[in-house]
Amino acid sequence: MPGSHGLGVDASSLALLPLVAIAALTLAYLVSARHQRHVGSGWSGWRCAFFVGGSLLLAAALAPPTLTWAHHDLRGHMAQHLAIGMLAPLAWVLAAPVTLALKTLPTGAARHLVAVLQSPPLRAVSHPITALLLNVGGMYLLYLTPLFAATQQGSTLHAWMHLHFLLAGYLFCWAILAGPDSAPHGHGLRLRLGVLFVSMAAHAILGKLMYGYLWPRGTGHDVEEIQAAAMLMYYGGDLAEALLAIALMVMWWRLPRQRREALPLLP
Repeated sequence: MPGSHGLGVDASSLALLPLVAIAALTLAYLVSARHQRHVGSGWSGWRCAFFVGGSLLLAAALAPPTLTWAHHDLRGHMAQHLAIGMLAPLAWVLAAPVTLALKTLPTGAARHLVAVLQSPPLRAVSHPITALLLNVGGMYLLYLTPLFAATQQGSTLHAWMHLHFLLAGYLFCWAILAGPDSAPHGHGLRLRLGVLFVSMAAHAILGKLMYGYLWPRGTGHDVEEIQAAAMLMYYGGDLAEALLAIALMVMWWRLPRQRREALPLLP
């Protein structure tokens, strides 16, 4: 069985820490949203639903039974990857958590958050092209090198892999949508759509490489399992990126006409 020196998630209370963190973040979001409604500022119920939905997806992907399944079955890992790295981040981005935090935090804390959002490091990683490299490039590095086999042998590296999936996926969705939270960059629609189409193509190519050349190697997974996981990446990635494209176009057309015409189509 692959990864016999694995995570031991069922026996370790550490496996529950991500679930506790997700629950705490969700509670903080809902309490803040309720506060905004109480003071009369209002907050969309749809945004609350997106955040809760993203949290449920993330919690399901990080629950101990799913961790065990993903550790021993590459198909489980790929389903987990789609939830952590693509679907949950999109739902959280659509929930506009940064805007809610800025409306809720005390003035001093809000100013510190604005300073972080405008800092050079965040501006660099939130550029659509940089976010693409972090997101899709990370997947190529993971699945087409011995790195994936290494993550199966150590819980620390495995946890870092999950964190990278989540953060890179969030940055990518935020960079492409440039909203509903204000993004550090005001790049045009064509650039963002172009980066999204490149991501779709790169994701599809990776799935084909995995299917045809049986990557990742050195894990003990059989041919049928690897190819099934590659197909899940191929079709699941298409679905997730199609949802991102739909969200982008809906947000664009919902802008007031004057504002939409003022925004650049080109970079």
